[in-house]
This record gives sequence, C-alpha cells and structure tokens, in this order.
Amino acid sequence: MLAEVIATFRHREVTPVCRSIKTLFNFEPPVTDEEIRSASLQFVRKLSGFNKPSKANEAAFFAAVDEVAAVSRNLLSSLETNAPPRNRADEAAKVRARAAQRFST
Repeated sequence: MLAEVIATFRHREVTPVCRSIKTLFNFEPPVTDEEIRSASLQFVRKLSGFNKPSKANEAAFFAAVDEVAAVSRNLLSSLETNAPPRNRADEAAKVRARAAQRFST
C-alpha cells in the first residue's frame, strides 16, 4: 500500500513536508533506529492529522509508522554519496543560527 502512495507522488512537484522532520542521511554518527522511527511518526502524524489516534485507528496508525520506518531504513541504507558525512553538532548550530535570525526583532 505504501509503495502505491509513493508511486503516486513520484512525478509531482517537491514541496516541503514538515519542518520537524529532519534529514537523516549522511551523518556521523549514522542515524539510529530511534531517529528513523521518530521521523516516521512525525510523517504519519502529518498525513493523518492525528497527534494521537483514537483506539479505533490506533492499529492502522502504528502499522503505518512501522511501514514508513521500514521503507525509510531501506532508503537510507541504499543511498550513496561521495560527500563527507555531516557533523550533527555543526548542523544543529546552523539550525539554531537560522532560527535566531528568523525570530529576532
């Protein structure tokens, strides 16, 4: 089912998804399963509109999180780059600097 959704969006214009979903590829140390699951949870929350699903939707919601996490893990392990790995602390500092500039008055 997830593959069908992805195929539907392959040829569409790319637009930002959610600012709280962070890039996970090409970092040192490598991404953890917890980070992948967290990003997957944010993605499913955004798509479904649920922060916390009802009991009736809970099974479908968490099954989707598991599927997105599995596909994401597969994607990240399949990607290749010649670029040196990014440093998490440096990237976090850049984000803080952008936020400070955006929100300063």
